[in-house]
Amino acid sequence: MEYVYAALMLHSAGKNIDEDSVKAVLEAAGVTVDDARVKALVAALEDVNIDDAISKAAIAPVSPAAPAAPAAEAKVEAEEEKKEEEKEEEEEEKEEEAIEGLGALFG
Repeated sequence: MEYVYAALMLHSAGKNIDEDSVKAVLEAAGVTVDDARVKALVAALEDVNIDDAISKAAIAPVSPAAPAAPAAEAKVEAEEEKKEEEKEEEEEEKEEEAIEGLGALFG
């Protein structure tokens, strides 16, 4: 995360975001610099309009989680019903096996 912060700080200061600049900011902050991460960050930001990305991120509303959709609720209910049916079938099978076992005793 500190790598992104370094890039944002450089952008905010109107400086060029290149490998040397990012490394300098990170080193000044006391961060051990990973050259591969710096290269990946600079390459990823190469074609990005940072001002545009920031404005889009600022516009995105932060809202509480939306209530479950009716289709999702119906799916959960259907799964619960299926589980109940499977339990009932298992119980019936156990009863039938028990009856068959008793029949063998008297057979």
